[in-house]
Amino acid sequence: MTTKSLLCKQVIVPMNNDLGKRFIKDSATHITNINHVLKNIKSNICADFICTDNKGIIIMTNNIVSNSDLQEIEKYIKNSLQTNNDSIVTPRLS
Repeated sequence: MTTKSLLCKQVIVPMNNDLGKRFIKDSATHITNINHVLKNIKSNICADFICTDNKGIIIMTNNIVSNSDLQEIEKYIKNSLQTNNDSIVTPRLS
């Protein structure tokens, strides 16, 4: 899911707290890799930082993401956590 306000754009990836904590440990590396994945599909989106809350992880971006951007971010997160597909809920556009 994405939300838009005047100053922030975010991708919310719902997951349990344990997976969120595991993912956030290497957030700098994940930002670099997510930006590399988005650049490979010729997207103009850039991930700025990652934070967690009780519902999952939040990836702040420079602009509103498209469906293809969401799919690539989801693939990267699932591959990096090496978890089953049921543990991470697919991010959606609002």
